[in-house]
Amino acid sequence: MRIDKLLKQTAAKLAPDQGARLDAELLLCHVLEKPRSFLYAHPEFIVNTQAQIQIEQLLERRIEGEPLAYIIGYKEFWSLKLQVDRRVLVPRPETEEMVEQVLQLALPDQAVVADLGTGSGAIALALAAEKPQWQVLAIEYSADAVCVAAANIRSIQQQHAQLQQACQPALLRASWLSACVDNVFDLLVANPPYIDDNDPHLLRDGLPYEPAAALVSGSDGYADIDAIITQARRCLKPNGFLAIEHGYQQSEQVVSRLADSGYQDITAYQDLAGNARFVIARNAA
Repeated sequence: MRIDKLLKQTAAKLAPDQGARLDAELLLCHVLEKPRSFLYAHPEFIVNTQAQIQIEQLLERRIEGEPLAYIIGYKEFWSLKLQVDRRVLVPRPETEEMVEQVLQLALPDQAVVADLGTGSGAIALALAAEKPQWQVLAIEYSADAVCVAAANIRSIQQQHAQLQQACQPALLRASWLSACVDNVFDLLVANPPYIDDNDPHLLRDGLPYEPAAALVSGSDGYADIDAIITQARRCLKPNGFLAIEHGYQQSEQVVSRLADSGYQDITAYQDLAGNARFVIARNAA
């Protein structure tokens, strides 16, 4: 079958809200081991039967709701190609927006930074790629996730010159900041679990495939956010910054918790969809 016809048929089997066209393109590229540009440069290319069968098998998984990143084994984040599987969350575009914002903060040239709950290593690697002079620490409690992050750190450092020039992100297995000393960080960034254990979203949107420990945070969704807010006060330098991603209905509560804990200059941010998504605050001097 011609590749243009196969692409059209594959996209037609996916719901529009699944990003049908892009998902179809990425599935074909994965099986054919070709870049997306190949699909348009060679519409007449004939896809053999074996490849068609493989595409159909992967398509069924996508139709059933499995995240595309798990099916093809990677996710693009901040122009970095990251290995992902069911041991870690799929990195989201909303998290890229938080990375973009923290890169604009007034920080020392050789800032000491930690990504809390690094998962795949997405935030730590993005920051290290943009700021090679920073000292970046990736902290993760899950042993499975540590393995994924370590693989990504090795892979991205080999692929990108800016990472080769940088001190690669160090990787520490720990529960949040429990293993860190006082007054050491200029910036802490976290995308922690923030869904309560009864949230109906856990049963849809691909979340049943993702690790529950990286999603669920107690009965109200704030257990890990509260732990980070408390521990960060001790580990941040005076005037250091804390950035926390949260659920779209949690902004007011997160701001209140930060204020009650003594943080200053607390600013809430929306994502591109207009949902409250993350907060940045400054540690008191």
